[in-house]
Amino acid sequence: MSLRIYGNRQLKTLLGLETRPTPARVREAVFNIWQGEIAGCRWLDLCAGAGAMSAEALCRGAAEVVAIEKSDRACRVIRENLQKIVGSAQSFYLLRGDVVQKLKTLAGRQFDRIYFDPPYASDLYKPVLEALAHYRLLAEGGELAVEHSPYRLPIEGLPELQICRQKVYGNTALTFYQVAFEPGLRD
Repeated sequence: MSLRIYGNRQLKTLLGLETRPTPARVREAVFNIWQGEIAGCRWLDLCAGAGAMSAEALCRGAAEVVAIEKSDRACRVIRENLQKIVGSAQSFYLLRGDVVQKLKTLAGRQFDRIYFDPPYASDLYKPVLEALAHYRLLAEGGELAVEHSPYRLPIEGLPELQICRQKVYGNTALTFYQVAFEPGLRD
């Protein structure tokens, strides 16, 4: 199976249910919402699947892309796709393993845009958002987009992150977060 990204570039995907590529309509919506914010940004792609969001970010001018994916098969597809799309880009890094554990290795770094697309029925939402907040991986002024089922409530109640918008596209919902500021602490 294949899918197309920005510039009509074709990517390979995995057969079966091991990954669920972000629908083209949703990918387009994310990049329209973040239009003007991708060029030169630092992008983090969590549960990267076939790497479509990473490839799209690189094609649209992201300065650096870090992707985390647990599946060995998916990592092979991501490497193949990125090699075909951007060649041996020094600005792309793929980390294979458990997303929560790999976030620890990024402590001290910050990203302007973070895309998180776990399996909808997983228990990853809360621990990943808590780790992102704990390690302060989202840069001030940056945004985190979390893909989820419209029938599953987004994570709320994290004092470090605040919901700034929500969108629903059929069977896919997106909840966007920004760094929350305590009253009186913002310049």
